[in-house]
Amino acid sequence: QVQLVESGGGLVQAGGSLRLSCAASGNIFSINDMGWYRQAPGKQRELVAIITSGGTTTYADSVKGRFTISKDNAKNTVYLQMNSLKPKDTAVYYCNAVQPSPPTDYWGQGTQVTVSS
Repeated sequence: QVQLVESGGGLVQAGGSLRLSCAASGNIFSINDMGWYRQAPGKQRELVAIITSGGTTTYADSVKGRFTISKDNAKNTVYLQMNSLKPKDTAVYYCNAVQPSPPTDYWGQGTQVTVSS
């Protein structure tokens, strides 16, 4: 089992910045990729960014150039630095960890990000 705990959400004005953190615990050696997803009211959950065990990153087109995903292996923590925030970035942000064997997706409880115009 893997437990994920997010922090760092909040209310920010458009153009501002926030940094989300996701601390992993438990059987962390079973994890390959980690990432951030978000879900706005009335919409499906969507990918924001992924970082592989080797450090390769992938971003949704909507956040490229504004968001940066990174990880600190010593702290078992993944970060999402969000700059130049826009009202359309408002959503609940979820941390995700992928275990390849057996195939399992782990999710955090989510953290609210609200961007005011």
